[in-house]
Amino acid sequence: MDRQPLLTLPENLERLQQGFHLEYQRRSFQIDGLIVLPDHLHCILKLPENDDNYPVRITNIKKFFSMGCKGISAEVTPSRRAKGEKPVWQRRYWEHRIRDQEDWKRHMDYIHYNPVKHGYVQSPLDWSSSTLKDCISKGWYPENWGESIDSERMKDFKIPGNYV
Repeated sequence: MDRQPLLTLPENLERLQQGFHLEYQRRSFQIDGLIVLPDHLHCILKLPENDDNYPVRITNIKKFFSMGCKGISAEVTPSRRAKGEKPVWQRRYWEHRIRDQEDWKRHMDYIHYNPVKHGYVQSPLDWSSSTLKDCISKGWYPENWGESIDSERMKDFKIPGNYV
C-alpha cells in the first residue's frame, strides 16, 4: 500500500497531537524525540520505571487518530474491513528498546535527519514538525546540528529493522 500524505492536513496534525495527549493522560510517557512526515512518523518514548507497555500506547494513539482522520482515499481491503481497520497506518510498527546512551543518540539523529533523507528539506532545522529545536534548547544538540552534520554519513544511515 502506498502511504497517503495524511499528516500534511492541519486537522490531522491536530488530531495526532490530541491522540498523544489523551494517551499521556491515561499512561504517562516522555517524548524524547518525534518527527512527523507527510506519510509517517518516528518517535522515541521514555516510559516510567518498570513499565514497558509501548504497544498499548501506540495502538491507542493510532486508533484515536484513525477514527477522526481526514482525507483517506485508499480502498479498504477485505482483510482490513473484517478487522475494522482503516487504511491509515502500517499494520505493524517497529519497536526498539534503547540499550544505552549511544543507541539513544543514533536513534535521535536518525529521526531528526529523516526529513532530509526523504528530500523534504536541506537541513533538519528547516522541518517544523520535529522535536529538534526543543532538543537543541535542552542542550542535547549543538545549535548548528543541522548545518554541521555529515550529510554523506547520514544519507545511507539506517536503523536495522526500519520499514522506511
